[in-house]
Amino acid sequence: MKYFHTIPQGSGLLPLADEACQLLAFAKLNLEAGQSYEGETGEREMLLVALSGRAELEVGGRKFAPIGGRPNVFAGNPHSVYLPRGQRFQVRALTRFEAALPSAPSDLETEPYEIRPEQVNTGRWGTLNFTRQFREILVEPDGRPASRLIVGETITPSGNWSTYPPHKHETAQGSEVFHEEMYYFRLSSPEGWGLTRHYSPERGYDQTYVVKDETLLSIPHGYHTYVSAPGYTGYYLWFLAGDGRRQGVRFDPDLAWVQKTVGMVQGG
Repeated sequence: MKYFHTIPQGSGLLPLADEACQLLAFAKLNLEAGQSYEGETGEREMLLVALSGRAELEVGGRKFAPIGGRPNVFAGNPHSVYLPRGQRFQVRALTRFEAALPSAPSDLETEPYEIRPEQVNTGRWGTLNFTRQFREILVEPDGRPASRLIVGETITPSGNWSTYPPHKHETAQGSEVFHEEMYYFRLSSPEGWGLTRHYSPERGYDQTYVVKDETLLSIPHGYHTYVSAPGYTGYYLWFLAGDGRRQGVRFDPDLAWVQKTVGMVQGG
């Protein structure tokens, strides 16, 4: 099973061919100024997350314009639009425009809506050299309607670890809740890199991948973590789908003690 991917490059909608996750899917939309893309959601809900540039979007008889505005993913909070199931939509680029389109199956009948940058919940997770900044876009309990999708962004500073201690969410046991997940990575410079480890003692795999700009880790199960190489800031869009929208994880039992240091350091 292939878990690590390089995102296709080009113009238009670029869907990722992934067989690891059964619920989640991902596509990248690249448009030059003046170009348009028309599509439909089918039986899935989508969240269009503007990565860079500006565009206008029409869906369900509503027009959202402009959306986006940040020059890149490191330069501010995202502007997003929720696209419900059963909708046709059109995106027209006002400048060069990049967007991510994570999606999941949905039976929810609702209206499209935008999530503006000022509505994104931000903060810090971790401490010391595993501090990172989070941006929660579509995460309970924000009150926004969604069937399965949970979406956010993480910025990992130079040399720092992220998603640490490693955790998993593959079974409904104790506080753990089943969710598939994907990480879509960007780096602050084209030559930048990081490392991501994805492992499962129960399933017999333990892989470490070199993260470059425009790569993606598919996580149907297993523990996972990421580290940015010194000199480079890392970004990943994280999105989940599974049993409901309440999250619950299990830390790697050999490393779970590290989580206790967060309160100790911050409390001191």
